[in-house]
Amino acid sequence: MPKKIDPQLRARCVRLVLEHQQEYPTLTAATAAVARQEGVSRESVRRWLAQAEVDDGTRPGITSEESAEVKRLKAEIKRLREDNEILRRASIFFAGELDPRSR
Repeated sequence: MPKKIDPQLRARCVRLVLEHQQEYPTLTAATAAVARQEGVSRESVRRWLAQAEVDDGTRPGITSEESAEVKRLKAEIKRLREDNEILRRASIFFAGELDPRSR
């Protein structure tokens, strides 16, 4: 299970890369420098930067809000399916109890 990263650290890394990008020959170099400075992996900073671009609308993809909504809806669907299964089994049980042929 992935560990939770502090949202402030994530935002700071993205901000630092964007602010200091012109000081480095490539975006990858800026990303690596910020990752070293903040003590996180270069790949994490690269993914955070890409997601920030999607959230800003400068890159196509699913925004963080849309992703959170999909996750919430999937959890709700799972709960509703479980509830429906419980109700289905209860109705089968009670239908059998009320059936005069079963006595």
